[in-house]
Amino acid sequence: MSSSNARSDSSQTLRPENLENFFSKEQQHLYAAALMQRGGITRRRAEYFVRLWAYLQLKQQAESGSPISILTQLSPLEKAVACTHREAAELFYTHKERGSDRAAGMMIDRFVSLGLLEKWFDGQSLCLQIRNMPELQIAPPQVTAPIALIVDAFNPRTDAVPTANLIARSYAELIQSNRSLKDPLAASHKIVRVLRSWAQQYPQGMRVLRRQDNRNPVAISVLYPVATKSESLFFQPFNKGVYLTADVEVDPFQAAAPGDPHCSAIYVRAWTIDIPYLSREAIALMLEDSQQTLRAMRQDFPNICDMYSAFIHPAYEELKLKLGFQEVSHDKQRSYAWVYLAIDHFLELDMPQIAKQLNFGGAK
Repeated sequence: MSSSNARSDSSQTLRPENLENFFSKEQQHLYAAALMQRGGITRRRAEYFVRLWAYLQLKQQAESGSPISILTQLSPLEKAVACTHREAAELFYTHKERGSDRAAGMMIDRFVSLGLLEKWFDGQSLCLQIRNMPELQIAPPQVTAPIALIVDAFNPRTDAVPTANLIARSYAELIQSNRSLKDPLAASHKIVRVLRSWAQQYPQGMRVLRRQDNRNPVAISVLYPVATKSESLFFQPFNKGVYLTADVEVDPFQAAAPGDPHCSAIYVRAWTIDIPYLSREAIALMLEDSQQTLRAMRQDFPNICDMYSAFIHPAYEELKLKLGFQEVSHDKQRSYAWVYLAIDHFLELDMPQIAKQLNFGGAK
């Protein structure tokens, strides 16, 4: 059932601004938290999408002639429902100054690109349909006992496949936006091959968080020593250096060989934690391990001093700012940028204290 037997006030008409009268804020937060487990979903986008989903479901009820009932569960729509950009703007930006019809339309397009929504025009109206996929059957998350996590070296034989799937989920938005990628579903297979190739080049920079009970990896970091001739890519448009999520076979970045005295840059090619395990404790554990890994890497590359990264999952935006990363170059075509942090500054940070200050949606 998708609604309770209790009817809402029959004198009240469904409008975007009174959605909470039919679908509570508490339920919205539960669904938004579960939806964030999909790659590329920030808390803001998750909240907007849940509001849109609930509104379309309620509007479908009204159009069928049935009295509108209070929702207790979201379910796939029976058919597409007409919804204007004005309605969407009122849904997304209720009680907020920012937000226009155009911004709402762009948000709808983003939901389409993430595979959450289908849209088309029927000649008169914009019609929206929630994608009927298993992962959209969101159940409120259940409280479970904490699972002990440990840091460990990346094992290319056992860790490549699960961590490749994790990276593909985390960078889903980047994969979806990459028009050169002929088959986004093949991204995970490519990432498996690339991770094993990197492990042959320099395994010391590849680390995982794994469950202590079953040894499955739930997070991965890749600190990649960059050859001097590849450093210029960090000062060019972002798309010049895309490799892991692009349909190209030649890596634009060349790895430095251990002992190279000219190597000064480390590229964070991956740093992500699976959403169900994302907590302040896990973040602190990963960050402290990254500090120890960099200190150990200085034995092979004594002159490393610069750390660069590129696309970071939206859930880590606050963490990026807390650590002190600065933008180096921005891609005008897309909302991605190369960012930089001095390694000396990174090594001086109190990571447990940094993690305690985080307030973003996924951290507990």
